[in-house]
Amino acid sequence: MPSVLTDPMPADAVQTALKRVSLAAEDLDGNRVAALMLELAAEWGVPALWEQVCQPLLAPLSGRDAGEIAVEHALSEGVRVGLDVYRRDPGRSLPTGGVLLAGAEREAHSLGLHALAAALRERGHGCLHLGPALPWSALGSAVRRARPYTVVVWSQTPVTGRAYRLVRFARDFPGLRVYGAGPGWIEPLAAPAAHLSALPAAVAACLSVPEPGERRRAET
Repeated sequence: MPSVLTDPMPADAVQTALKRVSLAAEDLDGNRVAALMLELAAEWGVPALWEQVCQPLLAPLSGRDAGEIAVEHALSEGVRVGLDVYRRDPGRSLPTGGVLLAGAEREAHSLGLHALAAALRERGHGCLHLGPALPWSALGSAVRRARPYTVVVWSQTPVTGRAYRLVRFARDFPGLRVYGAGPGWIEPLAAPAAHLSALPAAVAACLSVPEPGERRRAET
């Protein structure tokens, strides 16, 4: 079985996957896109699937005409459903003292967080995924209730990727690891916040066990 953090898909497998998923999206068949997500994730791992198939297909879609918008929606929804179902156990208790994922305030996109959540489940590690557009006040409330050690905030565009706000949030919770993920964080993130530029790095950061001192500060 390939390593889900390091092994890339071979070039021929990538081209075949791109063609199959693209055709399903052009047919507006979100269910087939979702089924392909499950099939490809099981074979190659979520990080490789996300970085070599999903991102290259999603990036060029500009939504400039009605037909392209429909294809983009079919692709996005299929990817979301497939990643969300992958290795999910609805009966499993929500984790505490772990990883919390959320979209930045007013950020409507969160496919990257679905990819991260699926990649963590693939490694046997759950997370608390609160979805897109979470207000900063609600994120603070969630941190106080769930007491995670790591928080990842997704931003798709610079409109929602406000570096100063993420840094302020990180400083409000000493000992909490706070990361910004997604292309919206174009301004440098000052300590104690940090930027995650790729899914494998995000998985590694979320799986990293906090030092005892970090745990004590995060729990106070």
